[in-house]
Amino acid sequence: MPPDSLSAGAPIVQNIDYLKQLPHAAIIFAVVMGIGFLIKVVGFRWIARLASRSKTRLDDIIIGALRGPLPFWFAVLGLNLSTRSITLPHLAQVWIDRLSLVVIAFSITWAVARIIGEAINEYGRNVEGTMPVTSLTRNFAKIVIFIIGGLFALQALGISITPIITALGVGGLAVALALQDTLNNLFSGMYIMIAKQVRVGDYVKLDSGQEGFITDIGWRTTTIRSIANNNILVPNSKMAQIIITNFSMPERQLSLTMPISVSYSSDPDFIEKVVLEEVAKAAPEIEGLLADPPPVLRFNPGFGDSSLDFTLLINIEEFSNQFAVQSELRKRILKRFNAEGIEIPFPQRTLHLADDLITPKEKS
Repeated sequence: MPPDSLSAGAPIVQNIDYLKQLPHAAIIFAVVMGIGFLIKVVGFRWIARLASRSKTRLDDIIIGALRGPLPFWFAVLGLNLSTRSITLPHLAQVWIDRLSLVVIAFSITWAVARIIGEAINEYGRNVEGTMPVTSLTRNFAKIVIFIIGGLFALQALGISITPIITALGVGGLAVALALQDTLNNLFSGMYIMIAKQVRVGDYVKLDSGQEGFITDIGWRTTTIRSIANNNILVPNSKMAQIIITNFSMPERQLSLTMPISVSYSSDPDFIEKVVLEEVAKAAPEIEGLLADPPPVLRFNPGFGDSSLDFTLLINIEEFSNQFAVQSELRKRILKRFNAEGIEIPFPQRTLHLADDLITPKEKS
């Protein structure tokens, strides 16, 4: 047989050999994927049951984050084992290995980013001294993890990351100038969180008159939810400059004053006794009203135009409780005043007419 015919027939023979090896490779891939399916369905369920008995939520977070990328890991493992069971060209095997590393790198990066984000969300609210939990802290941590994973994936593909890092360093100045306003808000948001002068959940009032609960500190804006349940978006750079009244610091407990007026015929000591009794009875029943420190009734501002004016000083758990607490207390005090016969006077004026200003005709 001529040599040309032998060389021409060699690829055909090689392709036939590949086809004969495919069933064996497919079986290996199916077995590995089956094992992965059993581990995900049975093994993870058993591990999750054990984790639910522990006091910490870190193991639950890790299990939840690993459940998603687990099929990708077994798919990569099955692909590598099956391709190594057949004779592939060296270049093809090299690219399969590189792509496998990329898939593993991104899946691990995704799992680690999720674990970090959930851990920050879980422990950042409970551990004293940690950075406040906001979308900025969670997203910043995830971005760092994804950048590290992306650089590792590029390295796995054989792409040198040194020129990329160098280019980023050189272009950093141009990017900073182009995104000056965005970076200003970003660093202002980080300053707000680190300073901890306002926190997520605090009730604040801006010098512009807008007020509400801080719900989030993002990379560009701080979100405030007003009492009317509307969102107020304030750029972080503005939040770092304006005057803010924080009703939740240094503590959420708040002192509240309520004016009370009665007629001049009332006994101030009896008024004090009645009001304090009603507040003491209401403290266990009204949400947000505190019995300790005890309420105080002062005879201030004192003598009004048509009434005796008192000021009731009470303490509530936080700023948002004030409206419901005042409403309920007023109703209870009014009922008690009516039962005790205590009069709440209407505004009135007394007019004195001089006799020399009245004519004889008017007198008659």
